[in-house]
Amino acid sequence: MPRPTLVLLPGLLNTRRLFERQIADLSDIADIVVPELHHHDSLGAMAEAALAAAPERFALAGFSMGGYVAFEILRRAPQRVERLALIDTQAAPDPPEVTVRRRGFIEQTRLGRFKGVQPALLPTFVHTGRLRDSTVVQPILDMAQEVGAEGFVREQNAIMARPDSRPLLAAINVPTVVIVGRQDLATPLPRSQEMAADIANARLVVIENCGHMSPLEKPAEVNEALRRWLAA
Repeated sequence: MPRPTLVLLPGLLNTRRLFERQIADLSDIADIVVPELHHHDSLGAMAEAALAAAPERFALAGFSMGGYVAFEILRRAPQRVERLALIDTQAAPDPPEVTVRRRGFIEQTRLGRFKGVQPALLPTFVHTGRLRDSTVVQPILDMAQEVGAEGFVREQNAIMARPDSRPLLAAINVPTVVIVGRQDLATPLPRSQEMAADIANARLVVIENCGHMSPLEKPAEVNEALRRWLAA
């Protein structure tokens, strides 16, 4: 059996660094590709960049915004995706109040007030018990600075323009794992439960004592779920 390629799609204000532990732990069973998404201002452009970096057939895992890009890849080239992992993400579009909040972030950024991820926002992304854990928090802060203000605006515009992917779920027929932190506040557990229920061949993995940033917060548990999925 040929060695699979695993394409990992990062989230908002994330880079390859988000997946350092996944790359280290899973490289024995898969070739890993992490496209840089923050250079593009639409999900379509992000999807095309990921497809260009990938072989003809590949396993696809999207975290948060990366999940939205994964759905766009499935719209464009479903035949190329061998299996699917959806990590702390959702198929539904933003409700109006979230779009308003995103527009506010963009406005503040254009006024020169982008300072990366503010400490006040960290409890939205990280389990409260891990807010003082530098191995989790520092990469989040560093990645945000690396993506920068312009990348942040591009990503927010792409996220706001995304379509409703819920109608796509019933057509997904590849082995799928849906992974979510029990205490994820950004894309809460019910969103993952709904996706897993609507995808015929899906398994739901709930990671205990974990917020939104599961690849950083609980890498061993995420990697175990991904390894099992890759081997299925």
